[in-house]
Amino acid sequence: MSTVLLPPVAPDVLADAVEQLSARLRKKLDAAISGCADRPSAMADGAVEVRFGEDATVTLRPGPSGTVTNAEQAVCTCLLAPRCLHRAAVLGAAPIAGGEGDAGGGDDSGTGRAAGSGTASDTGAGPEEAAPPAPEAEVAATAVSPAALTAAQVLAATALWDAAAEALSAGVTAGGAVVQAELLRAAHTARLAGLPRAEAAALRVVRSLRAARERSGGQRLADLTGAFRELLAGAALLASGVAGTDAAGSARRVYEQGGSLRVYGLCREPVLSATGYGGVTTHLVGSDGAGYTVSDVRPGGLARVKGAGSASVALGGAVLDHAGLARGGLRIVGATVSADGRLGAGRGVSATPLRGVDWFEDPASTLFARPVQEAMAAVLADGAPEAGGPGSTAPGLLGCDVEVIGAAGDSVVVRVAGGGPLLRLCPAHPHPELPHAANLRRIAGHPGLALRVLGRPDLDRAATLRPLAVGPVPGASATLRLSDAWKGHADLGYDRLQGEHFPREAAGPAACGPVTAGPDPLAEAPLWRVRRLLETGVAGGRRAVAEAGRGTDADLLSARLTRAELRGAAHLAQALTTEAGRRPRDTFGRLTDPSADAYARAWLASAVHLAAAERSLVAASWS
Repeated sequence: MSTVLLPPVAPDVLADAVEQLSARLRKKLDAAISGCADRPSAMADGAVEVRFGEDATVTLRPGPSGTVTNAEQAVCTCLLAPRCLHRAAVLGAAPIAGGEGDAGGGDDSGTGRAAGSGTASDTGAGPEEAAPPAPEAEVAATAVSPAALTAAQVLAATALWDAAAEALSAGVTAGGAVVQAELLRAAHTARLAGLPRAEAAALRVVRSLRAARERSGGQRLADLTGAFRELLAGAALLASGVAGTDAAGSARRVYEQGGSLRVYGLCREPVLSATGYGGVTTHLVGSDGAGYTVSDVRPGGLARVKGAGSASVALGGAVLDHAGLARGGLRIVGATVSADGRLGAGRGVSATPLRGVDWFEDPASTLFARPVQEAMAAVLADGAPEAGGPGSTAPGLLGCDVEVIGAAGDSVVVRVAGGGPLLRLCPAHPHPELPHAANLRRIAGHPGLALRVLGRPDLDRAATLRPLAVGPVPGASATLRLSDAWKGHADLGYDRLQGEHFPREAAGPAACGPVTAGPDPLAEAPLWRVRRLLETGVAGGRRAVAEAGRGTDADLLSARLTRAELRGAAHLAQALTTEAGRRPRDTFGRLTDPSADAYARAWLASAVHLAAAERSLVAASWS
């Protein structure tokens, strides 16, 4: 048995349970949580029991939604209940429910991200894993909201900032259940105040903290650092009181009337999140060149990812499945469209199939006609309005024609046609059960092959594209030979390229020696030292940053950054280490300023500057 049997628990229920503990019991909470791993057992009525010896049994009885949403659904038989360690430990071991509202997002049921936004499939992560709404909720609406945040929202954001600053100061090593409970309490307050984006950011930090403390194989310190940066940046903006209501986000996506649309399939993208959601997103292009998507993402994991690729499209009674839609089209009457291009499946929507268009036909061909440097600049402008800031979205799709040079590790090195830059093609999703990596290995074995590629730029790596689909280049002799059933392109997450799809004769000479992708300005810049300092703070907390600021390492960091003309990064890193070590005490040795506010602001300033600097270097690598 393991804690996977435990039902999800609402954040406020866990926060209340921890708050009721005495100071003595709070010190024992982390050890008690780790001791729950082999104790859960399922009951016939759907409840879960966890035994602590012969005298104490904790029972969780989730509601109809499968979630423990109130304190009465978690009971313990010991004499101290409900203020006992057993009950708090079981609730702390259970997954955290909810909170994946519109962090810019919403859900992905029956709708999709714009063909320019997509999901960051972990490259980090899939779409926001919200519980899918009922179909009747997907109706056209117009958002009418006040021009400024309310006083309650500003207070909730301030409380969330304080909790996030304390969690950052503690780091992973000291960010146990008590620190997490404070964040959950602040997240719940933000939810009640109407700040769903801030709540979602806080819950992502808590989940990442848990995974890091459990040393989960799928958890990366860089992801937790990014989650802290997003949470702190969003909370600081909201707490300032000058942000508009757009910064608050929305709990449910708003759809507006789109009239009649003609949309044509571009490709399918498998979606697999770390929290058990799976499905597919089909990217579409309108007759005017605008991007749309239709998605089917629900709980189910890898099995659902594979099945969803050929599942029926739940849009206006359409008879197509996602495989057919990716190579066909739809005429939609009464369409409802969200701000980022998601197509709604409301009751008034009707859809009829259309003949699809090949990638060399309008309107799909416009995606590949734009110079790659210009297209990348547009992606950076649309996908990340504020580098590292709150509300930044996943990058849009980019199309280009390339020539294969060869393999370089797990990536394929290609050159953009017409003397363009060298690019790395990396798998869009690393899961071994998905064919992304296998298809790229086959492509790498054909140097000189001409390809038309549609993918998503990786904004964290220099000149890197994560392809979703490939097709032949019109007029090229050494290019792909796809069957008529594939309608001119192969979806790398679902279709498997075989030998018959490649030209029989060698497209070009095999590369002699290792293949390189040219200079990497991101790797050559000493910004990695700042990144390591920030990640040190996330892992070890404020004390670790203070230690890193002492001795020759701090002088070396400042000197290297200054020598590389990165004086802003050097100044902010120096300010961070100085603030981390500033712990003024009175004559009795007591801290006179125990607040982590100034430290968190120094860390956030350095983190936002680093994100912006790295984004600039990534943009330069595409020129």
